Amino acid sequence: MSGSSPALQPPADAVKPVRHPDAPAPGELLGAHYEQCFGCGGGQPHGLHLEARAGEGVSLTAEFTVQPAHQGAPGLAHGGLLATALDETLGSLNWLLRTIAVTGRLETDFARPVPVGTTLHLQAEVTAVAGRKIYSTATGRIGGPDGPVAVRADALFIEVKVDHFIDHGRTEEIRAAMDDPDQVRRARAFEVNP
Repeated sequence: MSGSSPALQPPADAVKPVRHPDAPAPGELLGAHYEQCFGCGGGQPHGLHLEARAGEGVSLTAEFTVQPAHQGAPGLAHGGLLATALDETLGSLNWLLRTIAVTGRLETDFARPVPVGTTLHLQAEVTAVAGRKIYSTATGRIGGPDGPVAVRADALFIEVKVDHFIDHGRTEEIRAAMDDPDQVRRARAFEVNP
C-alpha cells in the first residue's frame, strides 16, 4: 500500500521470504487452521468459511462469499468483516513459512462497497522478513481475480512460540487442539492471530 505507516515498512536489513520446503504445493487447498476459527473454520455457522490455496513463492489466493449475516449497511459487507477476511488471508501466509505468528498491525483501505452475495477474491504475499517480523500485503477484488479492487491491506505479523497460545487461550480449546491426533491440524491450530 502506498500510504502505509512507517511501522509497515520493512527495515533496510529485511530479507526476501523463503517458502518452507514442506509448505503445501502451489494450488493446494490449505484447509481450516482451526475448526472454530471465525475466518476459516467450518464450525462457525456465520463465519467466513474462507478457503485459501497456496500460490507460488510465499503467496496465496483465497475466496469467501459475503452472506446476509455479514452485513453492515443494508445489503453490504461490514467493513470489520472485510478486515477480518484480509487478516485471515494474510495470517494464512505463515503456513507457507511454517512459522507460528500473530497479527501485530493491520492497515486496511476500503476502495469500494462489497455487496451481499459477492465472492471476494483475495491475493496475498509475504514481502519481507526481518528477525521475528513478517511483512505482507493483500488485495481483495470483486467479480473475479482480475476484477476491481474492493479492499487492500498491509500487515505486520510477529513470530511467537506456541506458549503464546497456551498462556493466553482458554484451557479447554488449547487442550482439544493439542490433543488432535492429526499432526498437521494440530500444528495449524496455532499458526495465526493473537
